[in-house]
Amino acid sequence: MLPVRLDRADPRPLGTQLADQVRQLVLDGALARHDPMPATRRLAADLGVSRSVVEQAFDQLLAEGWLEARRGSGTWVAGGPAGHHAAPARRRTPARERALVLLDAGTPWIDPRHQAVWRRAWREVSVATPPRGYDDPRGLPELRTLLAERLGRTRGLAVDADRVRLTGGTTAGLRHLLAVLPPGAVALEDPGYRAAVATAREAGRSVRDLPALDPVTDLAGCAAAYVTPAHQHPLGRVLPAADRLRLLATAHRDDALVVEDDYDSEFRYDVAPVPALASLDRGRVAYLGTASKAILPSLRLGWAVVPDHLLDAFDAHRALTHDVPPWPVQRALVTLLRDGYVDAVVRSARRVYAERAPRVVAALSPYAQLAGPVAGMYSAWLLPHARAVRVHAAAERAGFGVNLLRDYCRTARLSGLVVGFGGPTDEELDRALEVLVGALRSCN
Repeated sequence: MLPVRLDRADPRPLGTQLADQVRQLVLDGALARHDPMPATRRLAADLGVSRSVVEQAFDQLLAEGWLEARRGSGTWVAGGPAGHHAAPARRRTPARERALVLLDAGTPWIDPRHQAVWRRAWREVSVATPPRGYDDPRGLPELRTLLAERLGRTRGLAVDADRVRLTGGTTAGLRHLLAVLPPGAVALEDPGYRAAVATAREAGRSVRDLPALDPVTDLAGCAAAYVTPAHQHPLGRVLPAADRLRLLATAHRDDALVVEDDYDSEFRYDVAPVPALASLDRGRVAYLGTASKAILPSLRLGWAVVPDHLLDAFDAHRALTHDVPPWPVQRALVTLLRDGYVDAVVRSARRVYAERAPRVVAALSPYAQLAGPVAGMYSAWLLPHARAVRVHAAAERAGFGVNLLRDYCRTARLSGLVVGFGGPTDEELDRALEVLVGALRSCN
């Protein structure tokens, strides 16, 4: 039990008293960073107050940054006094932990009606003859041929199969590119894809922030610029044609590689899919695609189209590290592409997203401002940070996980929520919207 005492003779509300005392415990070092907080129901029973009193205090401390809510694992102390470096408390795993329904930006809709082809793909893997040694670091030739055809048909990117490389996903492709580039920083959109930032830093590269909605006019000192031009992650904007040309001109002038992350371009339903940036300049743009959004995130499979002058070094590095997608996964994707599974799943998901997006907009637009066009499987909403934190916490208490826009920012001063609608069922989405709307109303 927390060492706190509530005084009903005190004119301050009970929730304010509790928040003040928890804040002081953190400042005094009695509660250290990473310490778990008691469940609101248990703490309310211990203190002899209603659960709403404890929730009010926790919401206030979450908004102020003293506490943090972790997806699926409760509430924890987020900060302590300067110079305080207490050892993290050992995390306790509840015997039965409720999994959150994720409304995130990366969980896609997978139509169960196509499971027969999925099962057939893995049956074919089971009877196929695997390679005797290590896999070809470039990827299976048949799979590269199918991907080259698909890139030309869906992304306007005319490329030979010999130029396509299989990767362990988008970040794996970026990691291998950074390994063969000359020294220099990596410019990344802000707000932007957090895994790309982590990958650049782990590669020993400094990160330069590119304001996500501003034209790129300076890449001096950068080895690469990582961008999401078809659907800016997470704000949703399509990079305008003039800004595309300006980016390419800047990259040529400053001798930087443009790395195009084309993560969900096939799921546009407001306009036709925008051709890949790489279709404008194959020599200056490295193209990265992924199976995560169209097939399954846990496949951990992607592909890269690398400029010719980097291709030999890219292949040599991957051969040296043996960092190649597993052969069974590649072999299964051959069947999924060949038998039309991927096209069918994309068409089905696009219809679902096109139906769900207006429902999300209609529910949330009275209370928050859209950060950009709604496309793909998520939308970003602008809100004051304290309000966004309270809504985020309310959603988590109800069993739903939504992301804070601030978590995608480094120097950008944007705040709000990123609300995905690809992963949940229709019933889960309706319930989640009820929770979000209720929380937003209570914050007004």
